Amino acid sequence: QVTEAAYIGFIEHGIHVICDKPLALSLREAKALEKLLARKKNVIFALTHNYSGYPMIRQAKAMVAAGELGEIRVVQGEYPQDWLTTALEKTGQKQAAWRTDPKRSGAGGCIGDIGTHTYQLMCEVSGLKAEELSADLTSFVKGRVLDDNANVMLRFKGGAKGMLWASQVAPGNENGLKIRVYGTKGGLEWKQEDPNQLWYTPYGEPKRLITRGGAGSNAAAGRVTRVPPGHPEGYLEGFANVYSEVARAIKARRLGRKPDKDVAFPGISDGVDGMAFIEACVKSSAKNGKWTKL
Repeated sequence: QVTEAAYIGFIEHGIHVICDKPLALSLREAKALEKLLARKKNVIFALTHNYSGYPMIRQAKAMVAAGELGEIRVVQGEYPQDWLTTALEKTGQKQAAWRTDPKRSGAGGCIGDIGTHTYQLMCEVSGLKAEELSADLTSFVKGRVLDDNANVMLRFKGGAKGMLWASQVAPGNENGLKIRVYGTKGGLEWKQEDPNQLWYTPYGEPKRLITRGGAGSNAAAGRVTRVPPGHPEGYLEGFANVYSEVARAIKARRLGRKPDKDVAFPGISDGVDGMAFIEACVKSSAKNGKWTKL
């Protein structure tokens, strides 16, 4: 597990960094990294929000940016899992152990592990930035220090409203990440367990299914599509797309030019936003869901 000190060392020596999320143990640490990167402008820093690499997420983001949904009103996200329904961390299972240990994962449990993925996608696709939130974090499993279920209401800049549910104690769910975006002209729905499909509904018209590489898919999705339509493409390819985008950016930097405008990957600002989200959720929940600014 790489520490903040190691990242600082890499950055100080001009070494490009790809970091897993959450970015750090605290918002203070995250902002310190952001400040350092502002000085080391030649260092590329990427965050592995791998779901942002899915072609149909790129499709959805481009459709929203093009105004196909109109003014965004509602953004919803959920990420239910069931693997921590019991005290798995007490059996010696390593993945459970570090995720439930505040010394290794920070102040957020479920909200930091999968809630940040959900939040990042909600903001990424909608193009909106959250201003404040009201959170209810719960540790249902007896003896568990960090949260294993989170309900969060969000207020976005511009007036849109959001709702996020993340849970690791929801029996029957494996990796049920799903987002919905609704505007004045239509809506979009996407779920991670069926990532090659995007449902688009223009207001007053039947729902339309857009498939990766199929009819209606756009150029934003096409440039990160790896296999022919109808063939499985998903989780590992999402990671690969993030890595490939970072590689393009590094190559451009070495050649002394800017990367193509289409090159996109989560970076330090996404990481800081994620840590601000976790911290605001923890503060809000501690005050019985009080609305808290990010």
